[in-house]
Amino acid sequence: MSHDVMEPESRAGRRGAGKGRVRKRRTGRIVLLTLLVLLLAAGGGLYWMYSSLDSNIKAVDLDKELGTDRPEKLPTSGQNLLVLGSDSRAGDNAALDKASVSGARSDTALVVHIPEGRSKAVAVSIPRDTLITRPECKRRDGSQAPGANRVMFNSVYAQYGPSCVVKTVEKMSGVRLDHYMEIDFAGFKGLVDAIGGVTIDIDKPINDKHSGLELAAGPQRLDGTQSLAFARTRYGVGDGSDLGRIGNQQKFLTALLTEVKKQDLLGSPAKTYKIANSATEALTTDAELASLTSLSDYARSLNGVDPANMETIMLPVAYDKVDPNRVVAHEPNASQLWKAIREDADIPASAKKSPATGG
Repeated sequence: MSHDVMEPESRAGRRGAGKGRVRKRRTGRIVLLTLLVLLLAAGGGLYWMYSSLDSNIKAVDLDKELGTDRPEKLPTSGQNLLVLGSDSRAGDNAALDKASVSGARSDTALVVHIPEGRSKAVAVSIPRDTLITRPECKRRDGSQAPGANRVMFNSVYAQYGPSCVVKTVEKMSGVRLDHYMEIDFAGFKGLVDAIGGVTIDIDKPINDKHSGLELAAGPQRLDGTQSLAFARTRYGVGDGSDLGRIGNQQKFLTALLTEVKKQDLLGSPAKTYKIANSATEALTTDAELASLTSLSDYARSLNGVDPANMETIMLPVAYDKVDPNRVVAHEPNASQLWKAIREDADIPASAKKSPATGG
């Protein structure tokens, strides 16, 4: 098998003196994008009014591109959703980061499992710097690329697109993904601004020279640009690695969901339209969900899921022995986690433990 070229920049590493430190931190990483379905659910029946927004949504035909070589569907009515955040620095996104980075990457990836009954959910994040085995995939020009070992997870999207990411996640987990959602950072900025910002209690002052983010400790009201910088910052948080952002992303989504619950979206059609427009302009889904009607129906099916009952777990990973700047799935913990999701079962405590914490 060939080897894909990996990015030279260290993201999972930069552990320095912190390598030997063991911090007790919740390993759950909430990726911000799960908010989208919850927002659609909050809007509920108003979405039928805005059929003109259907054209905003871009679609990926997974059935056509992936064929039949996929894991079997759950024998229950449980659902699995892959939520991806694209990190392109082109166009509007260039203004969100001072760094000069070309191309597009999957900055965040989350497998959301909604068990049968739709009363709770489990969100499993896959660290972007995880070394994985990529299956054979189509290149963006339509040609076929052979599979490769020790490929950095977020490079799959950059080189081969969303269908290959879905195929890669299904191969590494054995979990059949029912749906796919992707939103870019510029669109998420508009989404936060559309609800008027969020209030976050900052534990320690942040001074990130790379992004220009400066926040004092204590409660802060953040707009869309500040919110994205807060969620993305690695420098000055933990060991400066991708794993170190876990706490920030978890805290931000909690604050955002709290803000949404405070607002009367059903009583404000204008605000609902503004949120819907911001969300759909930045949204890519699988073909089955690529309309407001389908999204609204799917969101209503999840109305019973209380955010307070969403368990968040980071895929158990360990620092790679060859390249300490990368991480690999930690076994048998990772396999236990995916097995529980495949079987719609409770996740054992051992499957939630990750040797690499970013602390």
